[in-house]
Amino acid sequence: MKITKICCIGAGYVGGPTMAVIAQKCPHIQVTVVDLNEQRIADWNDPNPENIPVYEPGLSEIVAEARGRNLFFSTDVDKAIDDAQMIFISVNTPTKTYGKGKGMAADLKYIELCARQIARVAKQNKIVVEKSTLPVRTAEAIKSILDNTGNGVQFQILSNPEFLAEGTAVTDLLNPDRILIGGDTTPDGEEAINALVDVYANWVSKEKILTTNVWSSELSKLTANAFLAQRISSINAMSELCEKTGADVNEVARAIGMDSRIGPKFLKASVGFGGSCFQKDILNLVYIAKSYGLNEVADYWEQVIIMNDHQKRRFSNKIVQTLYNTVADKKITFLGWAFKKDTNDTRESAAIYVADDLINEQANISVYDPKVSENKMLNDLNYLETRANEENVKALNVFDNAYEACKDAHAIAILTEWDEFTTYDWKKIYDSMHKPAFVFDGRNILNAKELESIGFVYNGIGS
Repeated sequence: MKITKICCIGAGYVGGPTMAVIAQKCPHIQVTVVDLNEQRIADWNDPNPENIPVYEPGLSEIVAEARGRNLFFSTDVDKAIDDAQMIFISVNTPTKTYGKGKGMAADLKYIELCARQIARVAKQNKIVVEKSTLPVRTAEAIKSILDNTGNGVQFQILSNPEFLAEGTAVTDLLNPDRILIGGDTTPDGEEAINALVDVYANWVSKEKILTTNVWSSELSKLTANAFLAQRISSINAMSELCEKTGADVNEVARAIGMDSRIGPKFLKASVGFGGSCFQKDILNLVYIAKSYGLNEVADYWEQVIIMNDHQKRRFSNKIVQTLYNTVADKKITFLGWAFKKDTNDTRESAAIYVADDLINEQANISVYDPKVSENKMLNDLNYLETRANEENVKALNVFDNAYEACKDAHAIAILTEWDEFTTYDWKKIYDSMHKPAFVFDGRNILNAKELESIGFVYNGIGS
């Protein structure tokens, strides 16, 4: 089957960039991204590239090139489903906040709604592609819904998990380590797999396109994220030991990273990992293991999350202890709120939890982040339901200038590794602060010796 029309349900951090790159690389394929959120679709269609809802380096240029040619953003979900031969499901799969599996299992209600809508609308055979991160055997549930509520239409379900890192998503899409496609081992399943392989083969060499059965593909995504998160928690666990023993975690990481069996990536000690995937996917893995009675397996992976939560609490505790065991009415400036640099995504960002801890201690939090809005920050704090919105509004002051944010601060905490923070005039910042002036570098990006020579009391992670 030659694919000429693709629809993607979900215009978020995965759906938008993925479909933009497919449209750019496959001008012969019409790509329509649909979402029920009218504002989000309006933002994707905004002619000002600064206003598209996902910030990723290089993305706005790709969207501008393909939009209106063969890339379209729409709220007409039914029409896009009806027209398309291949439908990507790229909707949110948050951790359940209710019922069985609360706090661990993936909430599949949006996935099921998509499946039911596709079943209702489809009049011809369709290939349905799972792009969202899903628990293993979700394809079975989707197929059951499609086969039993459809109009006699034949559906093939493929798993095609994304392996994007936010901040480098465009580079990851243009030059992926691998593309993973899982499907049925039947002749119809093989045909569907090959149809998707042919789409990616427009710019990805076939050696990098792996095909598996659908269950292996679904589990590979969870496993990849679990392994990456495990590395971060492992180095963070060592960072605490380094602080107690006089070792330097950066030197330890460099030494072990030169071992070819280990490698240097994801060994950067920090205030902890965030983002939409790592925590959610590991909790999902824990839940799946427990549901099969594999308690030791579940406990092993759950420890990765426990260590990450501990690292965030440890960071906020260190700020309080260093500032003479009280931050009440003190101005603490956060540089960065996004969970990592080069993205405006704040999901599970360490900054949220550190701010929440310090507000509990009656600190006044000032924040500067080059890409995150004040509204987003307040929503993040309100989502925790620790206190009323009015209290968060009172405790949080957001600035669009880093120097203003730092003025009259008792301490500065680096929560995101934005490159620009390393280029600031730190002498100017020091002169504007209360003394002693403290810096808590949660990302180990600043030059400790340089800051100490200016007069700062510098605290990094793991040294």
